[in-house]
Amino acid sequence: MSNEKNYSPINGYVMILVVLGLIIGGVALLRIYLGIFLILLGVISLAGFVLVNPNGSRVLLLFGKYVGTIKKNGFFWVNPFFTKKKISLRASNFDSERLKVNDKLGNPIMISTILVWRVTNTYKAAFDVDDYQNFVRVQTDAAVRKLASMYPYDNFADEGLDEDITLRSSVNEVSEALEAEVQERLAMAGIEVLEARIGYLAYAQEIANAMLKRQQATAIVAARHKIVEGAVSMVEMALHELSKKELVDLDEERKAAMVSNLMVVLCSDKDASPIVNAGTLNH
Repeated sequence: MSNEKNYSPINGYVMILVVLGLIIGGVALLRIYLGIFLILLGVISLAGFVLVNPNGSRVLLLFGKYVGTIKKNGFFWVNPFFTKKKISLRASNFDSERLKVNDKLGNPIMISTILVWRVTNTYKAAFDVDDYQNFVRVQTDAAVRKLASMYPYDNFADEGLDEDITLRSSVNEVSEALEAEVQERLAMAGIEVLEARIGYLAYAQEIANAMLKRQQATAIVAARHKIVEGAVSMVEMALHELSKKELVDLDEERKAAMVSNLMVVLCSDKDASPIVNAGTLNH
């Protein structure tokens, strides 16, 4: 057997009247053996009362044999010799510890996950695994380690490493892959994964500074590339307008000097200090 069975218990309020009747009747007949039997039967029957809260359940066992599961909420009475194991059906949150793992490129990273789960099969949760809550923690950590090794932390286009999915930028794709991986691992415990996503992601401490400098260098290079590209367009436009309007006649040497000066001014990260030439262009 690997599937749960719904058990239909007796209404607890009705059984309160029955148990009280047994005890009161036993007290009235206390002088004979029947009275003692009724009182003993009433006291034993008290162990059969069970309270099931909303989104709660009770797994019932009779001398080691699975009888069924009560999922209805309310006050009930069952066989007093049943062993009643409580299993919550509410959604639970699990925030894993920050794990140090290697990504696809071998870079050490720190990663954790936030998991929302609930029990859907009480039989599997109670009997197919030893401790289903600890099972969730261990299997989630294993799934996160596997996921981190499948994708790089980030793209490194300057080295020709351009991945479609990365841990940092592909949030939806990574979350879907993590949810599928965790669900596959927890299915044997009768647990449904409602949501799984990365809660923390960063480079490990020993390479964090180096990676930060690399990101800054990449950003500076990209910015310089844009600046140079714009400066070349502006110089080209300036030479074209001067030639078109015939404001000044420049030979190739003076064009080269003008281009050099404009590129220095436009590409410099500091304000230029202009020098006014009081002479002529021929001296």
